[in-house]
Amino acid sequence: MSNVADTPVENHVFEADVARLLHLMVHSVYSDKDVFLRELISNAADACEKLRYEAIGAPELLTDDAVARITLTLDADSNQLIVEDNGIGMSRDDMIEALGTIARSGTRAFMERVEAAKAGEGAQLIGQFGVGFYSAFMVADQVDVISRRAGSHHAFLWSSDGKGSYTVAEADLSDAPARGTRITLHLMDDAKTYAAKWSVSRIVKDQSGHVPVPIDIIEKPGAEAERIGDGTALWTKSRNDISKQDYTDFYRGLSGFYDEPALTVHFRAEGRHEYTGLAFVPESKPLDLFDPDGKGRMKLYVKRVFITDDAELLPRYLRFVRGLVDTADLPLNVSREMIQESPILAAIRKGLTSRILTAIEKLQENDKDAFAKLWDAFGAVLKEGIYDDFERRSQLIALSRFRSTLSDEATRSLADYIKDMKDAQAAIYYLAGDNLDRLKSSPQLEGFRARGIEVLLLTDSVDSFWVTAASDFEGKPFKSITQGAADLAQVPKTESEASASPETSKDVSDFIAFAKTTLGEAVSDVRASDRLTESAVCLVAPEQAYDRQLEKLLQGAGRLDTAAKPILEINPVHGLIAALASSGSEGFRTDAVKLLLDQARVLDGDKPEDPRAFAERLSRLFERALKG
Repeated sequence: MSNVADTPVENHVFEADVARLLHLMVHSVYSDKDVFLRELISNAADACEKLRYEAIGAPELLTDDAVARITLTLDADSNQLIVEDNGIGMSRDDMIEALGTIARSGTRAFMERVEAAKAGEGAQLIGQFGVGFYSAFMVADQVDVISRRAGSHHAFLWSSDGKGSYTVAEADLSDAPARGTRITLHLMDDAKTYAAKWSVSRIVKDQSGHVPVPIDIIEKPGAEAERIGDGTALWTKSRNDISKQDYTDFYRGLSGFYDEPALTVHFRAEGRHEYTGLAFVPESKPLDLFDPDGKGRMKLYVKRVFITDDAELLPRYLRFVRGLVDTADLPLNVSREMIQESPILAAIRKGLTSRILTAIEKLQENDKDAFAKLWDAFGAVLKEGIYDDFERRSQLIALSRFRSTLSDEATRSLADYIKDMKDAQAAIYYLAGDNLDRLKSSPQLEGFRARGIEVLLLTDSVDSFWVTAASDFEGKPFKSITQGAADLAQVPKTESEASASPETSKDVSDFIAFAKTTLGEAVSDVRASDRLTESAVCLVAPEQAYDRQLEKLLQGAGRLDTAAKPILEINPVHGLIAALASSGSEGFRTDAVKLLLDQARVLDGDKPEDPRAFAERLSRLFERALKG
């Protein structure tokens, strides 16, 4: 490819993350390198779809070449593979932005995952962070991209060997496509099969057979083109005419993932609004699942013309779903701003959301193992909907699964919980935290275990929030066991725990009163506990305050300036408490009370408020013990 004679060649260095990524690509850890072709074809199809959209308002962009196409030219003699499209094309600035940087968030997480990946895992990672083009360097030691933007009288050549830099120069129009982009891959010696027709045809049929743009192959320069992809949109076909493998291939091309869909939802809605929906629930978690800026990945088409992938077709708690909606009810020239305000889109959003949740419900009924895998991958995100989506709150709560004190491994539904409730039990009890093992050993559980009362163990951050929004399930309110009184007196202990508990002695009552006076403003109350059976102390929140875990989350997020003063509960029949209650000096009892509070803090996952004072008190108690 020749450059315009008097146009200087611009040298650029890749941004740091691109350079690092290219190093990984060149020294590839991936066992399946075929994925590069799927990524380049997908990019080419997107370029054709973008042109169709822009041509709605500017039909002159199509000139006399209105039919979109992708052409693959093989040149075994020169060891080259050329991927060309007649889509929107790129300007100089477009090239630098699209091919010199990685703009999508989460790139660093992608890098770390790739570097840690074992051989063969890479194909599942490519495409998730907008790095598909760079996969070309897995098979090519030189990549040349020449592009001419639709309507422009200038073409530009981008070139790189993948070793840290690239060049951009204006290109001779005689070497450039009339419109669109041509990518020439100078194949490595061990990638010569990608210039062979049998190999490229197989990859296209396996991975890109349902791209909504026709794909032609030219076996060698100058030969006749042969069509190997008809460009028929998969979603326009009847479900009876689509195989499971067809859906899988389309899902992979659409999403950039390399797993299989765990759930496929394909339907045509008719009535007041007519549209086709095709949605996939991935088998594995996308890397950006918990990106705070993460949005849905559903594409909007109008009469098969791609409009946008930023139309918020699903609520945020379904952001892991990939797919598209195609409707004829919106005008082709609709602006993206108008889309967000459209009542038609709101109706589509509602219908699509309902279809997906209904499909998940059916999976729960018909294939419990598949549903368990889906919940394990996306349950934490689905529960966000309990907090956000009032209309579907009951449906989402019924779908939800939880760890509990009655289940070490398998999760349980709230219907299971209600069925196993004790006769006198008035609430659905839960304990929230960030570590399952720590929750299982929490002292607040002891009184509930002694009575055989199941407690939900909630370890996802969203759990502390949705329980405040969902007031009840089947008439039973949710109640944190770290908030307010335990109210366990109405439920008898199990036979193994039912030995009569002695009455609280006067010495212990006096010690509790002394502790309350000693701790003063550090706590809101000190009281005898009916929830402790083995531990000496624990902390709980006052009845009207936030649950202990929610309070920590709000403080960590800067949304709560001052925490409520906790209640220190003391086990009145614990041997340590009985010994302290009958002990001697006031100084010793004062140290003991403050150590009990710090002990409760540690059991709650916190640190002593004053580590130095804690260490000094502990030293004094050791000295007293050693002196006998």
